[in-house]
Amino acid sequence: MKDISKTIKKVDSDDKSSGKSKYISDYKIDGMLQAITVRSKHQKAKIINRKYPVLEEGYYIIDHTDIPGVNFVKMIFDDMPVFAVDQVNYYLEPIALVIGPDKEKVLDIVNMIEIEYEVLTPLYEYTNSAINYNFTKGNIEQAKKDSEFEIEYTYNTPYQEQLYIEPQGMIGYFEDDQVTLVGSIQCPYYVRDAVISILDSKEEYVRVKQATVGGAFGGKEEFPSLIACHLAIAVHKIKKPIKLVYEREEDMETTTKRHPATITLKAYMKDNQILGIGSNVGIDAGAYIGLSGVVLSRALIACTGVYTINNLEINGDVFLTNTVPNGAFRGFGAPQMLFAIEMFIHHIAKELNVEPLTLRKDYLAKQNDSTSTSGTFRDPIIMPEMLEKVLKESDYIRKEKEYKKEDSLKGIGMSWFLHGCGFTGSGEATHINAVVKLEKDINDIVTILIAAVDMGQGVKTTMIKIVSNILDIPLENVKYNHPDTNLVPDSGPTVASRTIMIVGGLVARAAKQLKENWKDKEYQLITEKYKQPSYIKWDEDKFHGDAYPAYSWGINIIEVEVDKNTYEVTVKEGWSVYDVGKAIDEQIILGQADGGQLQGIGYGYLEVMNAVDGKIQQKNVTDYIIPTSVDAPPLHTYLMDNPYPLGPYGAKGAGELTLVGGAPAVALAVEHAIGKKVTKIPVTPEYIMELMNNE
Repeated sequence: MKDISKTIKKVDSDDKSSGKSKYISDYKIDGMLQAITVRSKHQKAKIINRKYPVLEEGYYIIDHTDIPGVNFVKMIFDDMPVFAVDQVNYYLEPIALVIGPDKEKVLDIVNMIEIEYEVLTPLYEYTNSAINYNFTKGNIEQAKKDSEFEIEYTYNTPYQEQLYIEPQGMIGYFEDDQVTLVGSIQCPYYVRDAVISILDSKEEYVRVKQATVGGAFGGKEEFPSLIACHLAIAVHKIKKPIKLVYEREEDMETTTKRHPATITLKAYMKDNQILGIGSNVGIDAGAYIGLSGVVLSRALIACTGVYTINNLEINGDVFLTNTVPNGAFRGFGAPQMLFAIEMFIHHIAKELNVEPLTLRKDYLAKQNDSTSTSGTFRDPIIMPEMLEKVLKESDYIRKEKEYKKEDSLKGIGMSWFLHGCGFTGSGEATHINAVVKLEKDINDIVTILIAAVDMGQGVKTTMIKIVSNILDIPLENVKYNHPDTNLVPDSGPTVASRTIMIVGGLVARAAKQLKENWKDKEYQLITEKYKQPSYIKWDEDKFHGDAYPAYSWGINIIEVEVDKNTYEVTVKEGWSVYDVGKAIDEQIILGQADGGQLQGIGYGYLEVMNAVDGKIQQKNVTDYIIPTSVDAPPLHTYLMDNPYPLGPYGAKGAGELTLVGGAPAVALAVEHAIGKKVTKIPVTPEYIMELMNNE
């Protein structure tokens, strides 16, 4: 058997580099109409009256009165309307859709619509809790009683914009007695189920197809369901093809972001030992809950990072504010919490006047330790070996000492982190129940039938490699087309670092079954269904048990220099080591690592996004700054094998892991450079100036 990690050419690279790949804006259908969304001009207001203009033939206005089913985007909670009815709760909330053949005329109609409002007082403070979760571990009350002193810090994390290259977009048309939607999406079945609900239709009435996706990072997980519902209502009524593609500014102002968070951590101390930790987390959902409850739960579960703390008291709230709803973004709650806990461990060490590296080692989790939710780290933890590697490659210990003595503002920072792979607890078994199929035709060509989406992360290549290697057939004899809900089973969404470990694991098992029953030149169809590992025991209400089937692990080291005059930060170099089980393709994982780490670093020092009076201020790529090639330092990445028994070839999740350590690493590097404690990100020149002037 060939080494699965050996890099091959990505199967879609020629199509993408040649321009052959069709993104949603490339789709052309005769007679296709253009759609533009009518949006609220207020952050919170009652809708008193609507005055629509008289329309010439071929133009349409679609609103809540055209909805056959329930007026909510099907998600976890039914609280986000597809179209506002009698109240709007955030600036630019959708109210209606205007559709017609000429986009300029459509825009004119949008501007002619008159809506009378009764303006209400919006809420921006964290006072309206929609969800509260809390749990304990060990005996926190005894830890409090035994403690001699407490150490407490509050950390703040901001919005982060996914800034995928391709904006949100979708087309819809009526064909073969079906409402068919083609979109830039991550989760075809999420979209299909939302549309079925809004149309109150049978499953077979709705078809969802994935176009080539120009980036997502979580931003195309739940949000496309809203666009899909808008289009589906229109297609259902008009029976003509319609296109709805956002302009960049519209996309950045109205789509979901990473949740801002405020996290307070308190350590109960005795004899310079951490007896227990208390945590209070508040995340900003925006106007509607959406996925915020799950984001909060993942944040809370990450409360101890890679460390074993025996006594915990963890509390968190989802707060509703009259701002754009927030949602999925690579890391899904973990980046906020891991920033806080990494800074906190470092700050505890400084308070105790001990080396942070020493304190980290003292509490680093070991195999069979209890997790934050009283589960068990069952698999080997190779962080000591990973640490040895990255310390040597970066020369961290020498630099950490020497930079303190130098006159220049140089700094080096290190973060340790983990990421749970797959859905939380029993989610895969109770909510998803993934199904995959392999179809072999009479020419012995095998087609992978799954709903997983390649959004640039290389899953087409890795899945084809898995099947090709197991069946020992040429790569070109394995096909994996864009998902189409008419053709593929529901293998679950392309989220949560689950695609290779969970879906790829099922595909591998299906391939083994096909190999064992192979019949030359005969049609064969193999189906594989998810079965939860017997050791997963999870109480969702109490946050007790094994939150994840496996964990991936990582260490980031970042070196920076801060300008003495402007306080601008230059990231000079980076080193990373990851345990992703086994890389299915080394180059693909290295690409994920470079991109993920840059997203994490940008989150930590560069990406400023805020809402003033409920309005996003950074609404284009001129105002919202992400790391460019000029900002990208040399990044040295190392992968260490630690195979997970239930993953294909031992693979675990990788996509989110590579982002979550970037922000604390760069923040700690800046802290090291300036000698001031950092408690919020991004660490901008303005924030550094405040710290330097605050003696």
